Parts: sequence; C-alpha cells; structure tokens
Amino acid sequence: MLSPATVQLHLADLQEGIVELSGTTPPATIRRSVGFLAHLAQLLDIPVTISAAPRPGGPAVIEEASIPEAPVFIRSGPCAWDDAATRRAVTAHARKNLAICGVTSEIVVLHTALDAIAAGFEVSVILDACGGLSPRTEQAAFRQIEAAGGRITSVASFATDLVRDFTTPTGREVIAALHGLMQPAQASA
Repeated sequence: MLSPATVQLHLADLQEGIVELSGTTPPATIRRSVGFLAHLAQLLDIPVTISAAPRPGGPAVIEEASIPEAPVFIRSGPCAWDDAATRRAVTAHARKNLAICGVTSEIVVLHTALDAIAAGFEVSVILDACGGLSPRTEQAAFRQIEAAGGRITSVASFATDLVRDFTTPTGREVIAALHGLMQPAQASA
C-alpha cells in the first residue's frame, strides 16, 4: 500500500503536439488521466515535477498538467534523470516512491523509470496517462520497467492505493473524481 507521504509524481513530455502523437492511449484519455493525477496530487499534497522536451516556442505543457507549484524542467535528451536540475528536484524530496507518466512510453518514461529504479526509487508507471509509439513497442518498454523492479499500474489503481477510505472527505472527493473519469469513456461506448 502506498502512502501520500512517500509518493511524488513526475510528468514527462505532456506537451501540446506531443500528446497527440500517442499511438496507444487516445490523447483525450491521457489528458483526462493527467488532469485527475494533477487534482489528486494537489488534494493529497503530493509533490510534482514536470520535464519537457525542447520545442520551438517553448514547452507548451498541456493545460491538464499545468500545476502552479510544479516546476517545469526543459531537458536536452531522452531521459529526465539525465537532467541535473530535474534529478535534484526529485531527489530533494524524502519520498522514495516515484510515479511517472508521459509521452512517449518507449523513450522518456522508459529511460527515466529505469534510471530512477537504479538510483533506489520505487517506480510506478501510470499507463493510462502514458502514450506510446505502438502497442507492441510500448509493451516492450513496460516489460523492461517491470523486469527492473518497477510496476505498471493505472490511474484508478494508483489513486485507490493512496486513498483506502472513501468515507472521509478526501476519499469521497477521490472516488467522485474517479467516477468522473469513467463517465466520458462510458458515453463513447
């Protein structure tokens, strides 16, 4: 069981023009999932860092990932862990559970997860807030992360691992938000 006191969240390459490139998870699902995670992080006081790929015109982080107190780090390569400022921001917290999501799963999510695991973090990749190049290559990346000791989970599983009592005010807000996540999917079915 996870505790909000031990978890931090890293959002990677959740940028306009990049999220739309997902070949696995529909961009609308990524956006809803990231919006939920941002709300959950604020509700449970979970620190968030954001890394972005360099792009002409700036990072253009998607609105759903825009968290006022979350720093945005522009990195130069495929791994957020390689950026010293990002790595310092993550390691500055005494929270050894790192939840990661982003686009693409096979690049920034994979390399960041593997390096964080090697650095002693317990890593969870939140798959419905990730987008891959193809189902086949994304699954290969997830298998690598699991083989290294990381876990692949969903927004709902992650949230309900953090909040186990739905009768509290926080629990009621989390379950209501989870129900809200499901409604758009049901409407399109």
